Amino acid sequence: MRPHDMGTLFDEAVAHGARTVVHLDRPFDIAPDAGTRWTMRALAGLVRTTASRLAAAGVRPGDRVALVKDNHWDYDLLACAVVRLGAVPAQLSDRLDDDALAVLLTRLAPAALVTTVDVLARCPARTVPIRVTVDGPAPAATHLATLDPTGPCDPVRRHDDEPLVIHHTSGTTGTPKLVVHSTRTLVHKLARFETTPLPRIGVGARDVLLNASAYAHGRTFCWTAVMVSRAPATVVILTGDDPDRADPLLRAHRPTVVEALPSTYVRLRPLTTRLDNPFRAVRLYISTYDAVHPPVLRDYLTAARAARPVWMQGWGQTETGPLTFRFHTRRAALGPASDARRLGRPVPLRTRLRVVDRDTLRPVPRGRPGLLQVRTAALALGYVEEPQRWNAKRHGGWWSTGDLGVHHHDGSVTLLDREVDSGPELSCLGTEDEVEARLPQALECVVLAVPDGPPLPVVVTDDGELDPGEWKRAVAELPELAEPVVLRWDEVPRTGTGKVRRAVLAERLTGVGALLGTGRWT
Repeated sequence: MRPHDMGTLFDEAVAHGARTVVHLDRPFDIAPDAGTRWTMRALAGLVRTTASRLAAAGVRPGDRVALVKDNHWDYDLLACAVVRLGAVPAQLSDRLDDDALAVLLTRLAPAALVTTVDVLARCPARTVPIRVTVDGPAPAATHLATLDPTGPCDPVRRHDDEPLVIHHTSGTTGTPKLVVHSTRTLVHKLARFETTPLPRIGVGARDVLLNASAYAHGRTFCWTAVMVSRAPATVVILTGDDPDRADPLLRAHRPTVVEALPSTYVRLRPLTTRLDNPFRAVRLYISTYDAVHPPVLRDYLTAARAARPVWMQGWGQTETGPLTFRFHTRRAALGPASDARRLGRPVPLRTRLRVVDRDTLRPVPRGRPGLLQVRTAALALGYVEEPQRWNAKRHGGWWSTGDLGVHHHDGSVTLLDREVDSGPELSCLGTEDEVEARLPQALECVVLAVPDGPPLPVVVTDDGELDPGEWKRAVAELPELAEPVVLRWDEVPRTGTGKVRRAVLAERLTGVGALLGTGRWT
């Protein structure tokens, strides 16, 4: 089966005989009393009844419907229900701060808001005509469970080039952008490509898939289309990153394929060293959103007992989908730390890449650093209410990613930094890899290029402590760095995908929020 219509995705799976069983770490927010085990038939029914409830609330074809709730995979079930009605879902993370959420809702001007009592209280959105809460009654809102689940919800078809779904970017550099994708860009160009049954990295009928993600973001909507179409035996959904809470579920359903946020890989890393670690059967790890540092790669690949486990690292953006792929093996993971930023080659026959000078936007020779630009047929339709910002990132038929890197003679790409985060003397990202490789107690290292003085390293440890001697040994051969700031994990400002909000962190630590890059392509 190949995905065609997200509004009838689960119905199509049932018609094709899919026997996938989904296990959750907690019940869906939109079905709190229905347990944690779901079949494809039950999921298809939930999408239909949810669509009926939203239709009863007043959602109509062409409406924009904002979805803001606690992190769970039912973000995508809600989105499929909205798509079924011919409306356009906009999935917004509940981890957005109040100001950012207010800005995005203003840009969207949605006809309906589906949310939680808590979000509604901190961001009332009084101008939204239809307000539906998923977790209980609230003033000036309708509780989803009280709406009629039996009314008509026949699928409404849309043109492949019309808006299908809206997602926001991570927001590491400021207020996120609202990205509009169509059926053609997201389903036909991205999801269908991933359903191709490739050796070693394709999903099969016997696989057990684990996903531990930020379900408001674009990657999981595409993943949902791929997963349902490939029909693995079992799917396990994690909504949090507490290793002790995740362990029993993972032992009960040992994954063979894992996809998780880079930050979640870090948080679940202690499980890799347990006597009967739950990653023993894994043959394929997948990571997107952000880089995964070499020590984390090594620990997970070592924990897998498969003959030749592989880590597939994808680099891309919400606007483009995946642009390059890199495959790490156990042997490769033992190589130089700096090699982790080599992101592989552009997706064959689908993506072209070049590097240009930041000032002139003229191509530079292979091997020289510059601004990464790409061509892809999966490029989104645009930004909601920000056409000038969208057009500023286009250069002819090329898209400016805002990332700095090197396109090597063998076709592979090395990522150096986000342009807005970059400094003149070193690669902040590469230095982070080197520090983490030499400092085992570091959960994470963030190097901030600051206006005055050497870059400021921020080291994240379990207890917020770091031995000065060990730090000096770790950075002895590296370019000059300021004295480190040591923080605990929860003291670091993050986006909904676990990325560090570097500008916010810099402002907290130095009083200066502006980083050294121009920010021209953010």
